[in-house]
Amino acid sequence: MDDRQLLRYSRQILLPQIDIAGQEKLLASRVLIIGLGGLGSPAAMYLAASGVGRLAIVDHDKVELTNLQRQIVHTTPAIGEDKTASAARQLTALNPEIEITAINRKLDEAELLAQVRAAQVVVDASDNFATRFAINRACVAARRPLVSGAVVRFEGQVAVFRPDLPDGPCYRCLYADTHAPDEACAEFGVLAPAAGVIGSIQATETLKVLLDIGQTLAGRLLVLDLLNMEWRTLKLRKDPACPVCTAP
Repeated sequence: MDDRQLLRYSRQILLPQIDIAGQEKLLASRVLIIGLGGLGSPAAMYLAASGVGRLAIVDHDKVELTNLQRQIVHTTPAIGEDKTASAARQLTALNPEIEITAINRKLDEAELLAQVRAAQVVVDASDNFATRFAINRACVAARRPLVSGAVVRFEGQVAVFRPDLPDGPCYRCLYADTHAPDEACAEFGVLAPAAGVIGSIQATETLKVLLDIGQTLAGRLLVLDLLNMEWRTLKLRKDPACPVCTAP
């Protein structure tokens, strides 16, 4: 690191769990973020600010006025613009020293697997079960850590899945692929800071996985009720009948 980087990340380097060696590890890391909405916005901004050297951001939507209440990586002048272009501009303004790869399309199965394999950690900030199941399958196939989040109304949840470690559950162990309808913000609403809290926790867990520090949410589901400010942690176990992560 040069003097300017030492100054930029100085408050983080002061943490003994990170130090210069940890910061250099972050600068050499690549994280894949899928979804640049309410969760992906704060997650991407904190990962960029923290000095994750390479961020691949994926989204196929355009910025709409209704997004701006919670999708803080986008601004009013960006309405009508591709979310990846809007986010890349803001992330580069925040930290011009990192590399942003913007992918403005839906990824097919092969493309998704290739992007997952190229990353050290995958952040699932999508808003539908079909995408979440596809991301999980790719992470299990590539044995990549997955940091998953969801938010609606005043509620949110975060979990970390480690298919790279033995006996860890995957997202499919938690949710059966029943084709149940998604609870969309457009239908049920969402409190803006709820998305910010969950996305920030996703960024925190991603940094912990990259740095191999602390106790992550691997094997646990953190559930937040912001209306009553209550937190619950549920233990997750591997489903011996899981069609994704359990060998036949």
